Amino acid sequence: MHIGWTGAGNAIYFIYSFFCHQLPERSLFVFGEKSRYSLHEIQAAWRDTINPMILRQFIGNETMGWKIAWSDRMISFYTSIWLFAAIWYPFRRKVRALSWWGLALLLLPIAVDGITHTISDLAGIGQGFRDTHTWLAALTNYALPATFYAGDALGSFNSILRFITGLLAGLGTVWLAFPFILQTQTYNQQLDESSYAKVIEQIKKQDPHPSRG
Repeated sequence: MHIGWTGAGNAIYFIYSFFCHQLPERSLFVFGEKSRYSLHEIQAAWRDTINPMILRQFIGNETMGWKIAWSDRMISFYTSIWLFAAIWYPFRRKVRALSWWGLALLLLPIAVDGITHTISDLAGIGQGFRDTHTWLAALTNYALPATFYAGDALGSFNSILRFITGLLAGLGTVWLAFPFILQTQTYNQQLDESSYAKVIEQIKKQDPHPSRG
């Protein structure tokens, strides 16, 4: 979109729309004035609505920049897979695969975060309990700025949770899947080597002096 390839840009937004809600107030922007915009800023630039199906259609503009087709949670999740894969590789022979119970524990935070956001949004985007966090403000005696408790700005409680839960989910995915893939590859390699050795042994039995053939 930034270089004028609107067809390719719109295609990316369309394809990724099946895998992410793409709500602009929970997404990052590039090539613009800021990397994140509040719901009120999005409404002023787009439409004064809390309908998520309309809000998600906003992709940005030349002034505000262009919305990344994944939300911050998805960016955290998919980027962390590359990160943890790079960390895992040097220790791949020593790290055992994570148990299914371990995976469930690491996926639980992102599931709770996503489900509570969905339930909160039933009251209307920007109007649910995940948009105010009055319980957290009372628990911390309002010690932190108001922007930490309310909304989805970078550095807010919501934003931090989405990044952390995405990281944990990425860690669980790599920890379970990559050792299993390595184990499968090692087994297949050993199986191939064993089969090859058996074939050579059979050839030797049939012709103990192959050089004379």
